[in-house]
Amino acid sequence: MERPPPALRYRATSSWGQALREGAVSGSMASLLSTVVLAAAGARQAGSAAAPINAASHWLWGDESLHAQRASLRHTLTGYLTQHAASVFWATLYSRVYGHRPEAKRMPQAVAGGIATSVVAAVIDYGVVPKRLTPGYEHRVSTGAMVAIFAALAAGFALGAVSLQNAGSQGR
Repeated sequence: MERPPPALRYRATSSWGQALREGAVSGSMASLLSTVVLAAAGARQAGSAAAPINAASHWLWGDESLHAQRASLRHTLTGYLTQHAASVFWATLYSRVYGHRPEAKRMPQAVAGGIATSVVAAVIDYGVVPKRLTPGYEHRVSTGAMVAIFAALAAGFALGAVSLQNAGSQGR
């Protein structure tokens, strides 16, 4: 069977369906790594691993979330799900724009893509959206911890991209 011309192949490989699948993988990895760093920073700086995760639920529960120390379904689960959804959102957008390309799933392009995605997310989160929609954990951890959290996001995006390349090569 004859392969379609490159322009048609490119369009077919950059579908929203593929972006959502890749975004789910890379975003989940980014969510996991950033939540671990978030919890560690919270334990060290806020006296509670749950505190900065709770703060991410402030978009729904308001300022009470910014002060919640204990783990709870109301704050911690909502905060984690918010962090996870945001990570998948950013990873999906990246995949749709560039990450679906084979070269974006190899080092160092995967690292560059992860960093770029994390930087764009930080700029939008802290420079564009209303305060009610910021991640919220900036109220519970230091600027240095915030840099580490966004670095963990970048690492997760990159690891997810590389795992997609490896999964794709195993399926051949």
